[in-house]
Amino acid sequence: MSQQKETESHDKALLKLLYSAKSELQGMRLIHMHLSLLKEKKEATQSTVRSIIDELGAGASYFQSFNISNGDVIVLYKGLRLTSVTDVCRMIEGSFLSKTELIKNNPYSELSLYTIKDMSVNIVNVTRFMEELENNKLEAKTKPPITLIELDKLERSISRFDMSSFLFNQPIISLDPSEKREEYLELYISIKLLQEQLCPDYSLMADPWLFNYFTSHLDLSVLRVLKHDLSILNNGNIGINTNLSTVMSNSFIKFDESLPVGFRGKVVLEIAKSDLVEDLTLFQEVVEFAQDRQYMIAVDRLNPFWAINFDLEYLNVDYAKIFWSPEFLTMDQRLQERLFERINQGRCQFILARCDTAASLMFADRAGIKLVQGRMVDMIQRNKKGGTIGNAIAIAKSKRADSGS
Repeated sequence: MSQQKETESHDKALLKLLYSAKSELQGMRLIHMHLSLLKEKKEATQSTVRSIIDELGAGASYFQSFNISNGDVIVLYKGLRLTSVTDVCRMIEGSFLSKTELIKNNPYSELSLYTIKDMSVNIVNVTRFMEELENNKLEAKTKPPITLIELDKLERSISRFDMSSFLFNQPIISLDPSEKREEYLELYISIKLLQEQLCPDYSLMADPWLFNYFTSHLDLSVLRVLKHDLSILNNGNIGINTNLSTVMSNSFIKFDESLPVGFRGKVVLEIAKSDLVEDLTLFQEVVEFAQDRQYMIAVDRLNPFWAINFDLEYLNVDYAKIFWSPEFLTMDQRLQERLFERINQGRCQFILARCDTAASLMFADRAGIKLVQGRMVDMIQRNKKGGTIGNAIAIAKSKRADSGS
């Protein structure tokens, strides 16, 4: 196996372990060696550091190390004295920093080559780091990240474009077999289409900071459309994707002031999970503002891990949107039980999004998720026979029972 493939397999193995480790975190600690932040790097650095740290494993009750694809080394362990671990990490840091320096603070906001953390407290931070690493790798395999110069050109292009050609909507529908109810209509700008037409040689999503900055401009485009054409609401609820910073901006305040009284309580603000994790304090301010001005809040782009670990009741969230993945069908049994338990408690309503297959709808039904969104949902809704999503699932379950599968 090549070194690149080996480190990528380590990334996936670690992320899978983090997603399923909730019940085994008591006493588990993390060592994160931030070798990618060294100004001068050598090819042997990762293997050298890992071989030194691996010597600690002989005295541990649990020990697993990973070569991460960005060049870092991550170790999960139990049963080692903290002083012994710290001594080894300091020795490694001293050896490297005597020859070179760190280019910036590490992901835990420390100017240090190593981090030692209690996993029962810090699993969210570590998981977020690994998810961002995976997302950045996917983008890097296709196109280079957009530059500031190209982003400036794109922003000027958008100011001249009719953004309605990039504006789409998709309903969130109830699974209740007795009704054909639309919970709300999500209004969004297609990033993929916009990228293909306006900056085909670059990736808008490869750099998280620039992407977040850019989407704040797109948020304003959607607000302008709504401000001048409230008929889009069509007497129903509507959801808009928005950054936290956008909600607290003067542009949103002006939109809010222009919203007629009759539309109060009909707008859902969809906030991405990453935005929430980045600034929980600002999220809480947005929630207070939303409650005062009668907006509903949805946390978007969740997976099972985040759905379980966010305290949605404490956050006062109205909706939590999980993105469907075929990997749900092979989910660890304990993780699935915790997910199903979380879905069926509290006032927050869960939405299973990207339901593009029958398997996704069957999973939603089994999990107790009452609201769904996706291409399969749209197809059933357009069926001229007028059947509901709930009826389609009931028929599928009946056929499965008859076949004995």
